[in-house]
Amino acid sequence: MKKFTLLCATSALVIPGAAFAQSTGTAEMEKDAIVITGTRTKSVGGVEVPPTTKTREVLNSEFIQRQVPGQSINEVINQLPGVSFTNNDPFGSAGGSLIIRGFDNSRIAETFDGMPLNDTGNYAIFSNQMLDSELIEQVNVSLGSTDVDSPTAAATGSTVNYRSRRPYEQFTARIQGSYGWFDGGDYFRTFGVVDTGNLTSFGTRAWGSASMATNDNVYGHRGKIYKQQYNAVLYQPLAHNGDFIMLGVHYNQNRNNFFGSIPLRTDPFTVVGCDPSKTTCVARVVGSDTSNRFPLTKAERNYTVARCTINTVARPGLADAANGCGSAFEERLNPSDTGNVRAQSRFTLADHLVLTIDPSFQWVKANGGGTVVAQEGLRDVNPAGGTATPNQCVAATPPANTSCQIGYLGGTPYFGRDLNGDGDRLDTVRLLAPSQTRTNRWGVNASLRYDITETQTVRVIASYDRGLHRQTGETGLLEINGEPFQAFPVNDPVIAANGDVLEKRDRKSIAILEQVGAEYRGEFFDRRLTVNLGVRAPHFIRDLTNNCLTSSASGFVECFGQNSAGLAAYQQFNPTVKVAGVDQPVQGPQHRRLTYNAVLPNVGLLFDLGNNASIFANYSRGLQVPSTDNLYNNFFFAISNPRAKPKPETTDNFDIGARYRSSKLIAQASFWYTIFQNRLASAYDPDLDQNVFRNLGTVHKYGVDASMSYQVIPQLQFYVYGSYLWSRIQSNVAAGECNGTLVSPTCPAGTAAGTPIYALTQGHRESGAPVYTFGAAVQANLGPLELRLQAKRTGPRYVNDINQPLILCSAAFQNVLDCPSTATKVQVYGAKTPAYTTVDLGARLPMGWAGLNNGTYLQFNVTNVFDKLYVGNFGGQLLNTSVPFVQIGAPRAFVLTLNIATR
Repeated sequence: MKKFTLLCATSALVIPGAAFAQSTGTAEMEKDAIVITGTRTKSVGGVEVPPTTKTREVLNSEFIQRQVPGQSINEVINQLPGVSFTNNDPFGSAGGSLIIRGFDNSRIAETFDGMPLNDTGNYAIFSNQMLDSELIEQVNVSLGSTDVDSPTAAATGSTVNYRSRRPYEQFTARIQGSYGWFDGGDYFRTFGVVDTGNLTSFGTRAWGSASMATNDNVYGHRGKIYKQQYNAVLYQPLAHNGDFIMLGVHYNQNRNNFFGSIPLRTDPFTVVGCDPSKTTCVARVVGSDTSNRFPLTKAERNYTVARCTINTVARPGLADAANGCGSAFEERLNPSDTGNVRAQSRFTLADHLVLTIDPSFQWVKANGGGTVVAQEGLRDVNPAGGTATPNQCVAATPPANTSCQIGYLGGTPYFGRDLNGDGDRLDTVRLLAPSQTRTNRWGVNASLRYDITETQTVRVIASYDRGLHRQTGETGLLEINGEPFQAFPVNDPVIAANGDVLEKRDRKSIAILEQVGAEYRGEFFDRRLTVNLGVRAPHFIRDLTNNCLTSSASGFVECFGQNSAGLAAYQQFNPTVKVAGVDQPVQGPQHRRLTYNAVLPNVGLLFDLGNNASIFANYSRGLQVPSTDNLYNNFFFAISNPRAKPKPETTDNFDIGARYRSSKLIAQASFWYTIFQNRLASAYDPDLDQNVFRNLGTVHKYGVDASMSYQVIPQLQFYVYGSYLWSRIQSNVAAGECNGTLVSPTCPAGTAAGTPIYALTQGHRESGAPVYTFGAAVQANLGPLELRLQAKRTGPRYVNDINQPLILCSAAFQNVLDCPSTATKVQVYGAKTPAYTTVDLGARLPMGWAGLNNGTYLQFNVTNVFDKLYVGNFGGQLLNTSVPFVQIGAPRAFVLTLNIATR
């Protein structure tokens, strides 16, 4: 027990100056405040609230390592106020969705040893690719503002910063094995790490680690999740003044099947408005198909995707249909290979002058998506020939008025050759068709700090980040059972008759950030008042090349690859496309270069009230540059059209709060207010395999966050936290346009083509974020046995931005919003998802009582103890006229771990 209490109290000592910052430079800037105010002793139960001008919450290794071993760090911070994370599985290997103060993960800057982790294209965070939790020393979350040196193009608000631990000075070895189980499957994980200790008289030391985890998919009873990770760190102190160089290497590999994404509807029959007495009514069942529904009970949640038994025979001279195997959502793969090389360094150049440099290089190879029914024949791109009939281009001599071409057109690849080996090109064949991404990314974050006096400090910063983002869509062959021969079709793509690789997208993007900034920190009135004045000035470049035609404003493309004659024919016969009754020119392959600039202030005050109490306030301005998907969608518009240059999203973030910090009680409460301008929102559509964007204009969000950690006695600690969120969309949002011919209540007779159709969003909440969250934890030590119980309540979430129940129509909606008077409207789901509570239990038995060291222990974790069925992550949507796909929340799981260490 004494050892546990000591570790809780001193976990911030390992890197005292870097305990609460994302970069080495910010760590240096905050170091004096940390030392002066005694932060190193202000930890209760692994929870810390550092004395900064921002609302920050910190969890150290004592908290982190009592969660499920190997758990994603984003699931761990779900125990903080303002944070909501929905894990797709209980173990952290299948991804999830992070929201902080209503900011979704594309607006949250996440860093690993100061290195940015958000995707360079769409700013996504991939929670299953994080560092093994055993190696994380601490994670700090700035709930509503970035740091002055944050190297981000996306963070309009929150930041999550986790840091790997430094190597130990003594030789240490640790090996850990975990076995877990849940209803329908098993989980296995191994982890090992070796610290070399000091290798030289001047303190050179290192550690290296490896881990492997695998489990059955938790839903659908199809597929597995496999993950392996390797890490190494080399650390060299340079002097007794804190100067050092640290080099890290990281590699992570995931091989996952998708699972658990279900239509959010609970209507019982497959025909909208069906009368149960009619024989045409077929019960709607649980599953991932568009005709399925969300489970109503835990028993229904454990649905099974049947193994495919179809064996389509290839018959010479006949038009064979594609095999159905491989088409289920659970049969889709989501593989990724990611890695990085990073460094952190600190150099004292002269008295009171310190330089920090954090360079990094990252690479990514990943894909995700489904299958496609490919055509062996060609595609007629001449409307005069009747392009709605693809198979007319399979004849040896095509009919008149046709232009038969090879290409990936209308969402279908046309190969012009035999694919299934029967000697003809009459057939359709199912192929693997994911969206492939490859990224190479270089970055550096540098800071020069000068101490003018003991109480006055300034620094200047410079950041550079360059990501080469290659997005393609090659196809690959499937085995007869639907399993792919190759997880990455880019390694061995299917070739067309002209020798070309057909791709559903073909984009090359270079995302560049060049940023300078400055910060002043001053202490006044006997160091009771701290003033932070900072500003950063990012310059963003988006260098975009689209090698396909853009045929719709929602991002659909027609790709001809090297078939320049086919491209020319398509442009000749299809020069325009109608949008809301108005002809718009089709945009061919092209290159665009867009730039964005901003000046972003970041200022704050901290006042020490005495007796361990303080108050603080902060203002920051945030910026999110439009993502690559958003920018490529707008390639549909000519570069002279204002819609071709979407505006960036900006935020004004205000924070005011109070905190109390003593050796037994740590508490913090804050009120915050954020004003979004040009609020962009997106949701992934698994059927379209693309993000769908909407612009909500001006949105106001505000709320309260609070937490308290209290040590009653050394053997008993309590932790409580909670948040409440308000949001208000300030105006109605355009949802479409009248086409001038179709008459309905929204577009009455005489309405001009192009008249906007508005969704009634004004005054409503933005969808997707919980209204409130609150939770509690208790940590008790009973002799050698440590027990932990934690629970969290997540409030309701609106499904759409008009805050209305989901309504479907038995006929197609007219003018976006109107169900014809002759059709039937049916409510298929409510306006919001229900609130839910999850409870986790943990127990650890150190083996010191048995004559071993306390680094050897047994640990038992149970997640979602009461096996609560709930709606997991979803992105929200503008209207209530379609059914979104949502993830089923992770089920109950048990994990037993044996950890053996040399100390």
